[in-house]
Amino acid sequence: MSTVPNHALRTLRAGKLAIGLGLRQARTVDTAQIAKTAGFDWLFIDCEHSAMGTDTAAQIACASLAVGITPIVRVPGKEHWLASRMLDNGAQGIVVPHVESDLEAKRVADHCRFPPLGHRSMGGGLQQIGFAPLPVSEAAKIVNEETLVVVMIESPKGVENCEAIAAVPGIDALLIGTNDLSFELGIPGQFDDPRIAQAYRKVIAACRKHGKFAGMGGMYSPELLERHIAMGVQLVLAGSDFSLLMQAGTARAALVRGFEKKS
Repeated sequence: MSTVPNHALRTLRAGKLAIGLGLRQARTVDTAQIAKTAGFDWLFIDCEHSAMGTDTAAQIACASLAVGITPIVRVPGKEHWLASRMLDNGAQGIVVPHVESDLEAKRVADHCRFPPLGHRSMGGGLQQIGFAPLPVSEAAKIVNEETLVVVMIESPKGVENCEAIAAVPGIDALLIGTNDLSFELGIPGQFDDPRIAQAYRKVIAACRKHGKFAGMGGMYSPELLERHIAMGVQLVLAGSDFSLLMQAGTARAALVRGFEKKS
């Protein structure tokens, strides 16, 4: 069998952390190997906030499959073709932003799952099964099982409706977009505010009740990562290429400046 396992999804099902790296600046396929060697489980290929096109995202997804790191694409909106085109071209997961109701979540699942679980169109020639010439019914079953479908909770309304969202068949994970949520709550960047912790508790409880995975993004300090992982988050967006480049670049520049001779 030439099926490419969804490493991140299998890690989550084993009860472990699945750690992701956000991509906005990186545009070359060797990024997949770099992230894999660094120890990440999945790539968060961001097509919502970057200028990255679908072809570049697809090339990175293809390279990711080859090295065993899970390519997950955050699409820029809820139109069905934004998700299905990426899934047809190598993505093993989709993240849909700004989901606020079970109706929206049902549409997301419907767009990302082949029948009988959804109404995704079969385009043929799927990379996730190594382009193996399987009967379409078998290919659809395998890909449905290996696809990670994530909705983002980024508003008070989304938090309020999180239990109904978590109950939707075909949705695997609810990932809190903490930056946008803090803005929507009127407390931008105040991640220690009790309302943030309350939102996490509510979403995590809903995920546990309905057998889904809780995720987090937008908070990257060691203290905040440790706190929310201890609360029960498993799908962790641990940082981005931009933030890591800025941190390492700033530290390196300061180091070298420190060697400058004082006149």
